Amino acid sequence: MEKNLPPVIFTPDNEPYLGRTLLMNLDVLISVTIEQNSSTRESTHDTDHSDQQKMAIQVSSQAISISLSIRELIRQGYLFGAHVLLRPLVERSMILLYIYEYPADIKHWNNGWEQGKAPGLPKMIDRIAAKGTGTPEIKGSEMLRSMNSLMHSKPDSAYYNLVPAGEDRVGFASSKILNRPELCDSLCADVIPQLAIVGAMLNHYFPKVSLPSVP
Repeated sequence: MEKNLPPVIFTPDNEPYLGRTLLMNLDVLISVTIEQNSSTRESTHDTDHSDQQKMAIQVSSQAISISLSIRELIRQGYLFGAHVLLRPLVERSMILLYIYEYPADIKHWNNGWEQGKAPGLPKMIDRIAAKGTGTPEIKGSEMLRSMNSLMHSKPDSAYYNLVPAGEDRVGFASSKILNRPELCDSLCADVIPQLAIVGAMLNHYFPKVSLPSVP
């Protein structure tokens, strides 16, 4: 019986969602973004930075760290916890994008990004969208609804830790989720564009740094 039990700790060669296309794409993007971040640090180590660049160095590093945390949670099957981390990742990618679009608002960052003075995440998303053409179809508050449900344990967050518990029953997972590939795929599909934004913003804030090649 013990031979049929899943391992306590998964490794890269036996993780539960190994081989999923979106997960492989996420792995490639993580590697490229880490290399890009390292190149940025090395190329700008002895130079003076603008306030926007100082912010970008801190926030991009945090975003990459969160992405790595999400990736490890996926590897170990903790999909619910990985989904909870999506909102703080989005917050950081949007700060990078928002300050790029509205550089004068770096004053709010320098003053502590205080609630009530700095724009909240929904407002950032709406103002970023307003930089494009036309009126955005989806407001920031609507985009964040599922993320907020996860953060605040609202009833509709149940979807993210439901697991089969027999032929005609379901239950709520309190540990690993090893049999919901669609949940893994949706998470990767949400993380990939956020990490892509981080890489793009590093390129914008530090345009003289050479970009790593994509494998």
